[in-house]
Amino acid sequence: MKIRQPIVTVCGHVDHGKTSILDCLRSSCVQEGESGGITQKISFTSYPMNQLKAACPLIEKSGIKLDIPGFLLIDTPGHAAFTNLRKRGGSLADLAVLVIDINDGIKPQTAEVIQILKMNHTPFIIALNKIDNISGWRTNKEIPLQESIESQPQNVKQVFDERYMTLAGSLHSHGFESDLFYNITDFTKKIALVPTSAKTKQGIAELIMMLCGLSQKYLGKKLELNEDAKGVMLEIKKTKSTNYIEAILHDGELKKTDEIAVASLEGDPTISKIRILEEIEPLCARFKPKDKVQASTGLRMQLISKEEISSGMPFEIYRGNFEELKERFKKEMAESIKTSTQGIIAKADSLGSLEALLVLLKQQNIPVVKAGIGNINKKDVISAKANLDINELDAIIVGFNVEKEEDLEIHKKIKILTDDVVYKLIENVTDFRIKRKKDIEKKRLMGLTTICKLKILPEYVFRNTSPAIFGVRVEGGKLTSDLNMIDSDNEKVGRIKNIQKDRKSVGEAIEGDELAISIPGVNFERQLKDKEYLLTELGESQFKEFKKNKDLLSQNEIKILQGIAEIKRREQPEWGM
Repeated sequence: MKIRQPIVTVCGHVDHGKTSILDCLRSSCVQEGESGGITQKISFTSYPMNQLKAACPLIEKSGIKLDIPGFLLIDTPGHAAFTNLRKRGGSLADLAVLVIDINDGIKPQTAEVIQILKMNHTPFIIALNKIDNISGWRTNKEIPLQESIESQPQNVKQVFDERYMTLAGSLHSHGFESDLFYNITDFTKKIALVPTSAKTKQGIAELIMMLCGLSQKYLGKKLELNEDAKGVMLEIKKTKSTNYIEAILHDGELKKTDEIAVASLEGDPTISKIRILEEIEPLCARFKPKDKVQASTGLRMQLISKEEISSGMPFEIYRGNFEELKERFKKEMAESIKTSTQGIIAKADSLGSLEALLVLLKQQNIPVVKAGIGNINKKDVISAKANLDINELDAIIVGFNVEKEEDLEIHKKIKILTDDVVYKLIENVTDFRIKRKKDIEKKRLMGLTTICKLKILPEYVFRNTSPAIFGVRVEGGKLTSDLNMIDSDNEKVGRIKNIQKDRKSVGEAIEGDELAISIPGVNFERQLKDKEYLLTELGESQFKEFKKNKDLLSQNEIKILQGIAEIKRREQPEWGM
């Protein structure tokens, strides 16, 4: 039985050194050429066993017999979405290397990545990077890593121990036990921490050694090759003259003469012959034309079909089994993209990105009614516009790593939020929904009469009539000028003209305030002397509106509302029902 290369995803926080560690492995300088030093696109590297042994003499020294032909390494941007590269039945990655700066610990993006790895049941090891940034650290590559760590000055070793144990504590809170790799006897029970420095290359050989050992011991039958070619479309690259698809073949053998079926989010799979088939060359970013390729490997293809292919979609060899593939892909898409009956609109640049975006939105209790791949278009705006009538809070379109189509007419009440870093996008959506909810509540409240209950303070009567001016205490709700009041017998008292607190006119008063009010056309001695309370005068329709919006009222305001209803129902038993 042939064994394929394990697929290894390198992931973590945006500046903790993922690409720099890969640069050590492939002796390149990709990181320096990245925009802002941050990886912008997924890239993969084929790392054959002969070169692994050259880079890691520990393999030969240990006497481990390796059956694996090498590794296919996937470099991902720091945001969690790209860790979610999927194939049918689980994660595309067999293993993951989670890169964490030992001096920074677990950042929000790192926590997101850990959740995605956990969700996909992807085994991982941790590269504790940037050990050389610990003040006073002495680099000695001539001795084994464990010996180098143990021989550090006492104060430096103490800082190292504190930082790695703090990280182990954080991992424990995420449900993982961990320890330094040389302290572990059973790697199925603990996550291995491998101290590294991409700058000095210290620990890189040990990292390779750990990957080899874990792959050999624990992946086993998972790496056995089947006959039928299966893969994932990673990225569609468009040039002036043609379009290329970069993909990963994770099982079987693919020939240039084969036909393939590519899944779509909606509708039938695309069936196409291959015009150009190229394979990634070992340890470089160049592709070489091939008549056939074997998993696992990185591909570049040009298809004969002109149909639109979405990033992240699975593909398989096509043997005339259209209905079987159609049902299989349909089931897979339904499992991957789960939406609600109500919610916002979500778009992303690939299936993996979209899945991860939905997971992270769900964690924030933000429902999604429609999810899709590609740029934000007219259909998305129409869907968001329909939400204005259902729930204005959901009239939002969220786009991860996508753009708006040109000449898109946006309704002023529809909000479009886009970002190419998923944690920022989730943060922006959450903040905007909180703000919009407050705006909606305020708008709803503005349309309703204020609820208020006043206790008359008869010892403070400043004028008996024209207008009557006397003291009150706000027992509940909010007092505003121009409020019509009734007494406990449902007798109309009049409209409050002015409110004074500490001899100054104020626009409103809240529960607990004691102040003076003036009401024209009232004789206090004759009308209010024996009364204890005044309440807001409410019409029946206003009362029903308050009942509908009880979620905006405090418990005390609800009691006042019930008290008003009791007063009204003495004369009209069905009032407000």
